[in-house]
Amino acid sequence: MEERYPQVVDRIQSSIIDLLFIVLLMFIAAGILDRYQQVPDWVRMMLFVSLFILYEPVCITLGCTLGNYIKGIRVRSYADVSKRINLFRSFIRYPVKLLLGLISFLTIGTNPKRRAIHDLVSGSVMIRLQPGS
Repeated sequence: MEERYPQVVDRIQSSIIDLLFIVLLMFIAAGILDRYQQVPDWVRMMLFVSLFILYEPVCITLGCTLGNYIKGIRVRSYADVSKRINLFRSFIRYPVKLLLGLISFLTIGTNPKRRAIHDLVSGSVMIRLQPGS
């Protein structure tokens, strides 16, 4: 089976979808917390920070994020694209992706498997699902 690799625009669109979904989840969480009196600020902060920090690494480890699902792309192990990356690798990948932002995508055009810097660091690769998969 020949692997297909997503274009940079698909990856950026996936990230934007995920960001919008996280913001939506934060609004929902804020609405729920507003129903309760005297919720400490630290509880709100921990909930919002946890959503932001945990969403992508946990979703990638379990399968895919909402953005990945919609765009038909998945993060896989570079060594074996049939396997997902583990939580440790996902927690390495995500902060590098956040810290470098769009700069991380500069390497996509320089290698045949279109790996971004955060993919190179974490031993991952993005693949496009085959139609009907």
